[in-house]
Amino acid sequence: RENAGAAGEKGVVQFKNVSFRYPGAGDDVISGIDFTARRGETVAVVGATGSGKSTLISLIPRFFDCTEGAVLVDGVDVRDYSQEALRDRIGYIPQKALLFSGTVASNISFGDNGRDADERSSTENIERAASISQSAEFIEKMEGAYDAEIAQGGANVSGGQRQRLTIARAIARDPEILVFDDSFSALDYQTDRKLRQELNENTPGVTKFIVAQRIGTIKDADQILVLDHGKIVGRGTHEELLESCDVYKEIALSQLSEEELAKTGA
Repeated sequence: RENAGAAGEKGVVQFKNVSFRYPGAGDDVISGIDFTARRGETVAVVGATGSGKSTLISLIPRFFDCTEGAVLVDGVDVRDYSQEALRDRIGYIPQKALLFSGTVASNISFGDNGRDADERSSTENIERAASISQSAEFIEKMEGAYDAEIAQGGANVSGGQRQRLTIARAIARDPEILVFDDSFSALDYQTDRKLRQELNENTPGVTKFIVAQRIGTIKDADQILVLDHGKIVGRGTHEELLESCDVYKEIALSQLSEEELAKTGA
């Protein structure tokens, strides 16, 4: 179990006819989900509130087990990994950022990923993660910089700063897969765009899943999955979905005018 995954290419995630329902519930939250995310791809998941987006991506780190079908990471069913071996491969960033009392550096380097602790908490690794996550600028203005104190829950930093530090922590783990569960919502659009650009340039082999409300956050994804009532009703690039998927076009038009959509290639 510990070494499950050696059989497949790193960072490949497959959903094979996946359905999930909560125990005792009458209906599936998601049903018949089929797709493959290849190594280094960015896959976005969009849809109305309650469409099953967060449930879908929570099956990757195995917060839940699917009730039908299978979720595979590196060619192996997630149920055949030990929890530790599976989560060593994944950096998960929840919508609600979670920080601990300690320093900026200890928050970023927190969490074992099977690597040597000295390597994980090295200054170089911490500063790289801070730079990619757009945290470095505000960290360096804090008294003590990376040695600055963080209050329990991150009460002494803003919501956007908490979110960026949580993203930095996931990057510092050097995972094969990054899962962003509406993790960009606390960021202004400029920071959101710069962070995604840095991720693409500095983590090219890492597979990324992004659940987001903002079309701007996901329009550059390699593959966008549109969920409606737990089913995939559209898949493709932003441009393809504007042509082929009414649900997607409706979401896009609720945020951007026809003129803006045409102008940005958006």
